[in-house]
Amino acid sequence: MKQAKAFAGARVQPKAVRCITNGRARLAVSCQAVEPKKILMMGGTRFIGLYLARQLVEAGHEVTLYTRGKKAITSQIADDTDWGYKKFASSVKHIAGDRQDFDDVRRKLSGSGFQVVFDINGREAVEAEPLLDSLTGRGGSLEQYIYCSSAGVYLKSDQMPHREEDAVDFKSRHKGKLETEDLLQRSGVNYTSIRPVYIYGPLNYNPVEEFFFHRIKAGRPICVPGSGMQVTQLGHVKDLADAFQACIGNPNAARQVFNISGERYVTFDGLARACAKAAGAPEPEIIHFNAKDFDFGKKKAFPMRDQHFYASIGKAHASTMHIAAFPMRDQHFYASIDKAQALLGWSPKYGLIDGLKDSYDKDFGLGMCRKPADFEVDDMILSKLGKRSYSYA
Repeated sequence: MKQAKAFAGARVQPKAVRCITNGRARLAVSCQAVEPKKILMMGGTRFIGLYLARQLVEAGHEVTLYTRGKKAITSQIADDTDWGYKKFASSVKHIAGDRQDFDDVRRKLSGSGFQVVFDINGREAVEAEPLLDSLTGRGGSLEQYIYCSSAGVYLKSDQMPHREEDAVDFKSRHKGKLETEDLLQRSGVNYTSIRPVYIYGPLNYNPVEEFFFHRIKAGRPICVPGSGMQVTQLGHVKDLADAFQACIGNPNAARQVFNISGERYVTFDGLARACAKAAGAPEPEIIHFNAKDFDFGKKKAFPMRDQHFYASIGKAHASTMHIAAFPMRDQHFYASIDKAQALLGWSPKYGLIDGLKDSYDKDFGLGMCRKPADFEVDDMILSKLGKRSYSYA
């Protein structure tokens, strides 16, 4: 596989600028807008892709979504104005296909002329191979392959937060992401890999903030594993979309990996209180429990891992034995975003409270949710701890 064209024709003029963030000086890179690109997005009808596709169209790029076509290619969301949605819907293009049908992918993409790929839903390296085969090599048009990886790839470490140069874990459940990064590196293509921590925001299909909002709405206590002092990190989906967009044609993004998330860390207890504040509700009652005392089966009692997980934006690995009781890692899990801030000229716009409020106001607060409330596990915990029982909401 020959080297792909490196940012051909991109009008990028990076310059160093001195920025002050929270009283600290840092060196950032400001990049002028690049000329419009012909962009292929794998996926694009759920969560991250919804926001990224809109930003790319607004920036003047030609955007094509590659999906199975089983759901509407576009749909109006709370952030859209009527005029803005009409423009987006009339601009975005579509290729119907299953990316697991590798021969079909090659047939449909060969000679397509796409300059930039955003691989949002890729999980395994074999899924990226047909794209590289079709868009690189003789007559290839590909200038940049931008991949959505995960901060979950980092090897558990005693030193936090995780940074991009930290050791990774090829035995993790995200090993397919690592193998894809390895493929991209070996291929010679200009690639950029983005490693988000926990992503939140309107239309989130993972039960992160929704877990807390359900309980807050029902006036129920929030059951948190351990001490509640586990430190984690969330990044707003729109900030993630901004980071993806900042990579296009940016020479500082070439063959680089970036952690992306929010700038501040938060404890599990702090997240519960932040969700209540964002929803305009009273501070919730928080009940701590020892997850080892319960067998929840396949049920989840908390949306995050009960461990410290953080990085320069990255994450530490740990046992998943308590995942069934809580929707997040029962560990410290967070990462450093210094590299992205310095090289991409990007910084998150959303603080935790205003980001959660944006999510609540444009999703849960409108009566929408991905999953109905289920308090069965909560009642198991409360009953064993001798707390008063609650009726289902």
